Amino acid sequence: MTGEEDEADPMKPLLVRYSRLHNISMAVLALGMIGISALHFVTGAGPALTTSDPRFVLYAVLVAAMGYYTWAGFTRARNPEPQLVIDHDGIALGFGRGRRFAWQDIMWVRLRRLGFRPQLQIGLVPDAFMAADLRLSMWNLDDGLRPIRGAPAAVAVRDNGLDARAAGMLDAVRSFRPNLVKS
Repeated sequence: MTGEEDEADPMKPLLVRYSRLHNISMAVLALGMIGISALHFVTGAGPALTTSDPRFVLYAVLVAAMGYYTWAGFTRARNPEPQLVIDHDGIALGFGRGRRFAWQDIMWVRLRRLGFRPQLQIGLVPDAFMAADLRLSMWNLDDGLRPIRGAPAAVAVRDNGLDARAAGMLDAVRSFRPNLVKS
């Protein structure tokens, strides 16, 4: 593709990656929380070092969770791969899955809120959804892809930690296939 063809094409692909600032901030804050917890133990302000003390068990679980977020934050900040691509060919989902859906496999796209955060919801043709084997879980709280209750062949893309908002993703879909966007 030459530079002239690029300028003539107003519909540029949207590449959404993990946000470096968000993920490094998450990792640093989680590491700080681990440090504060360790400081409590060193100064004697923390619980007794025994599993019979429920506060110790709580501290241990929280330190493990913060350790995970430290690892996840630094790993995601170093990951240059796009996690979502919206282009002429369809929508590609990363998030450890590496699946692409052609436009003919997508039935609808909409923006919905889950709590305070908007999410991009994508309704798929059931055969394409089953063939993709996205391994969606209602219990994985830190996954960028979620199932949608009441929509068995649909996936929600959460924009937490990404460098583009869900509304921008919807605008990109609208630029390629406005007929798929539903309210």
